[in-house]
Amino acid sequence: MSPPRTIVMGGSLAGLAAGIFLRRVGCDVTVFERSRRPLQGRGAGIVLHPTIFRALDRDPAEITARAEVLRYLDRDGTLASEQPCDYRFISYSTLHRSMLEAFDAELLHLGSEVVDFTQDADTVEVVLRDGRRVRGDLLVCADGIRSTARRKLAPDVERTYAGYVGWRGTVVEHELSDDAFRTFADAITYCVLPDSHILVYPIPSPDGSLEPGTRLTNWVWYRNVVSADLDRLLVDTHGVRHDLSLGTGEVPEATVARLVADAARMLPPQLSELVAESREPFVQVVFDIAARQMAFGRIALIGDAACALRPHVAAGTAKAADDAWTLARAVSGAGDDLPGALREWETGRLGLAAQAMERARDAGVRAQLENSWRVGDPLPFGLYETGDSLLTQTT
Repeated sequence: MSPPRTIVMGGSLAGLAAGIFLRRVGCDVTVFERSRRPLQGRGAGIVLHPTIFRALDRDPAEITARAEVLRYLDRDGTLASEQPCDYRFISYSTLHRSMLEAFDAELLHLGSEVVDFTQDADTVEVVLRDGRRVRGDLLVCADGIRSTARRKLAPDVERTYAGYVGWRGTVVEHELSDDAFRTFADAITYCVLPDSHILVYPIPSPDGSLEPGTRLTNWVWYRNVVSADLDRLLVDTHGVRHDLSLGTGEVPEATVARLVADAARMLPPQLSELVAESREPFVQVVFDIAARQMAFGRIALIGDAACALRPHVAAGTAKAADDAWTLARAVSGAGDDLPGALREWETGRLGLAAQAMERARDAGVRAQLENSWRVGDPLPFGLYETGDSLLTQTT
């Protein structure tokens, strides 16, 4: 049997990873993305797990910032703990651009939203917003945390609020004070606070530069927010209430001012400086999402569309890439029984998602609720197990 004609729903990182790996096993792939512009990811930073290396045609050293030190700060800004590490960091936009280069831009159709899909014993068919219908043999749903595919395939799956949010922002390195630059350069830096924590690491500049001084210093500050207060926090500059996040430029000035004032009161001076100097910080609500099924006949859910992890294990993008890589391997060996191959693939993916989600929840609870994350603790980063994000690990 020839490799299946594959339709991918969603052109973010999970969708591009699926496109890359499925093309490598001979599939004819088309990716439909509803956005009319290339995705940028709001400047967010990503820990580049070794599983993501498989999708790139570039040497990771050429497109990532490296941290060789894990550093903890005390509340007064002095060094509390330091130990060697070996992580690489990348921006969403740089990774998306690199993965698109490894795929084929002509196979990514922007402004093409999949609004419905059906399947029979032999084929799948998608319906686009403009009325077009496209048929194939396999549909990969990689449409992210707000997945419309998940709502259709598994309508009982709901988001569960974790009880806290992640504030994010970036500052160009040359805009930092000398003290802040020395503190954060080439390191991943943590500060553990009562019912809170904040981390910092370097990422490439928007144009991909890795020159010290031109890179961005990326920070994430996790803060507890009771559910009732989300109604106020998630109102944008136009008075519209959002459900999951407020992006860059959407956070009202008064909300940013409160964030900056809280940083001055609660954070070490280097970290307070980062928050104050960030242009257009943004906020994301932390949720758990876990589908109990990922294979539906000739349809597969991957990435955040199937399972969204809390960020603390730094494995969301890695899991999406690994979902796609293992899916391509399953498809390549499917023979005449594609649905059967997807069911077998699903078993391993659900097991991985469950254990990764448990580790991510545990890390969040320790940091935000129990206050049992201690200065000097090793990072919980990892996909299959804690520590496998380190570059010393093999894939």
